[in-house]
Amino acid sequence: MRKLLAILLCKIGHRIGGLFGRGSSLPGKYALKICPDILSWVRMPEYSIGVSGSNGKTSTVEMMREMLEKAGLSVACNYEGSNQIEGVTTMILDNCTLFGRFRKDVLLMEIDERYAKYIFHWFSPKYFVINNLYRDQMTRNGHPEYVMKDIRKAIPEGSTLVLNADDPLIASLGEEFANETVYFGIEDNPYVSKTPTSVYNDGYYCPVCKQKMVYDYCHFGHVGKYHCTSCDFERPAPAYAITDIDMEKGEIVINDRCHVSLALHAIHNAYNVLAAFTVGSLMGLKDETMADSLNNYLIRNGRVRRFRTGGRTGTLLISKHENTTSYDNNLQYICSQNRDVQLLLIVDDISRKYFTSDTSWLWDIRFDLLKDEKVKEIVVAGKYIDDVAVRLENAGVDMDKVFLTRYTADALTHLQENVDGELFVMTCFSDEGKLLKEVEVL
Repeated sequence: MRKLLAILLCKIGHRIGGLFGRGSSLPGKYALKICPDILSWVRMPEYSIGVSGSNGKTSTVEMMREMLEKAGLSVACNYEGSNQIEGVTTMILDNCTLFGRFRKDVLLMEIDERYAKYIFHWFSPKYFVINNLYRDQMTRNGHPEYVMKDIRKAIPEGSTLVLNADDPLIASLGEEFANETVYFGIEDNPYVSKTPTSVYNDGYYCPVCKQKMVYDYCHFGHVGKYHCTSCDFERPAPAYAITDIDMEKGEIVINDRCHVSLALHAIHNAYNVLAAFTVGSLMGLKDETMADSLNNYLIRNGRVRRFRTGGRTGTLLISKHENTTSYDNNLQYICSQNRDVQLLLIVDDISRKYFTSDTSWLWDIRFDLLKDEKVKEIVVAGKYIDDVAVRLENAGVDMDKVFLTRYTADALTHLQENVDGELFVMTCFSDEGKLLKEVEVL
């Protein structure tokens, strides 16, 4: 009776909440209070997929959903972004019958890396995808090695692990657990660096023996080809690999045979596409079906948006505050343009949850990339303009091309009156609304 009541109240709560644009996690929270083991009672479909990692979860899940639905499968996923146990529970219960039978062909879950251990305590997904692990929301997560402790507790017995071979922290899970493991990665290409590119190097120590590691090359951060100087731990050979890449044209080749065009010409986007392709291939989808779905796929989750302000069009790139790799990736993308650019950087609310006013993470971002001569102007808006200005000056940026203003509306007025290149905006989820209310979203 408790199980029936939990499912019923969750369904009702989700529908009522949906009328007010809410209700993605609260119904699941109360369902778990009524019946804490409700997830163990649900009869899951043959294909259940969990996707986790610091960056790219939402984008990867969206691409997987598009690909699977075009292949004719019905898919349930937490597209609302509630990726902790309450939100995942809401989504699962809303898509099953009152008697616990899941009604879709595929259960696709974006899962917070710290909360996977609570979700997979009750059931094991068929595939558990882990893309990367970076410093993210340090006030909540601390160091990535600390997050790894929670990920280890989350590895479900019997699940196939789909791991990024190029991230040593993630790849080491394949050494540690007896699960069937499938690796994906990107091979050597003209865009690599010979050393880790972040301000810090979280790949310096071997995750297995804690001795020094060395890199043959890096794609970004500590992600690349590596090996330990003490033990035999090294980058495993990926079963699914990007074997050729042309970032100017935005074209990748997977396993020397499948060609995919990227809507966003960036390495981190290529990893998301590759993760989706890997799971689709494991599920038996044909190359042409997946390529047709993934070709030039423009993410609809708001991470990338086109907008118009005055007579100008621009591109909004969402970067996670307190996640320096997210900023670095977007800065590299902006500076890779073959034309002059203007950048609006908004830093107003530091965190969506933890109001600490801690700006120390700004010092881990590679703002030195903005010394590129193609960057004609940097407009900084928000409460923390002085903190950002000090960081830019320390990074060696020419301060004559930096314009500071407290309010986003004033920044946009300045950019409408001073056109000097392609317009890009970088900000966080917590600050995007300040921009979007002032512009026309295309």
